Amino acid sequence: MLQASEMQKRFTHLQQTVSEASQTCHAAATIPKDLMKWVDEIDNECKSAKKVMSSRDEGRIRQWVDDLERIGDRAERACQQAGGLDARITNAVSSMHSELSDLKRQLH
Repeated sequence: MLQASEMQKRFTHLQQTVSEASQTCHAAATIPKDLMKWVDEIDNECKSAKKVMSSRDEGRIRQWVDDLERIGDRAERACQQAGGLDARITNAVSSMHSELSDLKRQLH
């Protein structure tokens, strides 16, 4: 498990990455509903990070990150299936998914 200070940095960075992806998707003129649904779900879940982090329960934190990563998988899949999306959208979703996957690897 990561040290508490490193974990806090990672969560802050994750929240920024997710927020940027959400803003990028919301700014797009046309975006598939399923992609927007998954991005919004991750964005909402990230807002509960403070509660999860303050629990200091390693199992709960791992489960929360695992759940986020699964949602990130769905968002990335929706992005790939849509095809022809603006590069900013695909890059934002890919960056968000990479951040989630990396954090999951570090926690396990």
